[in-house]
Amino acid sequence: MGVLSDADILRYLEKGELAIEPFAEAHLTPNGYDVSVAQVALPAADVRVKDGVARVPPMTRFAVGTQEVVTLGRHLAGQIWLRTTWARRGVLSSFGMIDAGFSGALTFGALNASHESLEVPIGERFAQVVFLTLESPASATYERRSGTYQGQRGVTLGRP
Repeated sequence: MGVLSDADILRYLEKGELAIEPFAEAHLTPNGYDVSVAQVALPAADVRVKDGVARVPPMTRFAVGTQEVVTLGRHLAGQIWLRTTWARRGVLSSFGMIDAGFSGALTFGALNASHESLEVPIGERFAQVVFLTLESPASATYERRSGTYQGQRGVTLGRP
């Protein structure tokens, strides 16, 4: 596996083997792409914020849905990383992989582990996706293997 550089990402976008909608060149990093907040959900309070600023109380679990819809071809996977800006504010989160063939907005679970309220502005960059090339194309993509969250939009906390 190899990590795509910014130039590689642009080339994959141009070839149609990767799609990020909407795409903003300002979100491109030397080796990834920053995705931004479209929605914040506070499951315990049954609150969803889509405009302005979400206020997350101390020691509270929350979820973020991205503005961007990411579509990966059969040769690509993605690793998700919390931007260090949020870690410095006391956010803890565990991310994983985006499987080859996935298409949809992303949902991230997180915890405001600080003792202060956290403000999460809608539109703010939250996580970075690092794209990886597979040594060979996936024989069966995410849609065929599982597909549980294929096509999701907004915060998706779980599906049956």
